[in-house]
Amino acid sequence: MKKQIISLSLKLFLFFIISFQLSASEQAWKTAQDGDKIIFIRHSLAPGGGDPAGFKIDNCKTQRNLSRKGIDQSKKIGKLFKKNKVPVDQVLSSQWCRCKDTAKYAFRDFKEFTALNSTFQSPYDKNEGKQLNELYDYVSKWDGKGKNLVLVTHYSIITAATNAVPSSGEIVITNKDFDVLGTIQTD
Repeated sequence: MKKQIISLSLKLFLFFIISFQLSASEQAWKTAQDGDKIIFIRHSLAPGGGDPAGFKIDNCKTQRNLSRKGIDQSKKIGKLFKKNKVPVDQVLSSQWCRCKDTAKYAFRDFKEFTALNSTFQSPYDKNEGKQLNELYDYVSKWDGKGKNLVLVTHYSIITAATNAVPSSGEIVITNKDFDVLGTIQTD
């Protein structure tokens, strides 16, 4: 009897957690549908951390790249934007291949924006202040006219701008002041 009560309690707890997450995701999508938001997307799943020593920004073979699951996750992100009818003004991406590939598989059209490049490891960690200022300046001048600005980047940039700590492929929706309005898991 005690095991049955524990099992039932656990099932109810999981049901409420999943229901809450679905409700939060639905609300976040509604927020994005309104437009004029900044939508950060952390690149999809690319196993590992950082980049190999001596990697070259213009050579994807030297970088950490999306796994098959990461490619599928990127495609899913694009489908979710369409399904939820989220208006997109433009998509900007870090120059790192895993970000460009996430943007390509999700949205097809994108532009590179150096302010979104990773600041996770040396020597790029020294660029964080400059890149954030460039990002803030760009967003302050951006007028989406009812659409959203999508930024495909790295957790280091998203965390520095918003204090959110997203997982791979997670969507973080903010206003132009970078206040987090909602998040959506895509894994």
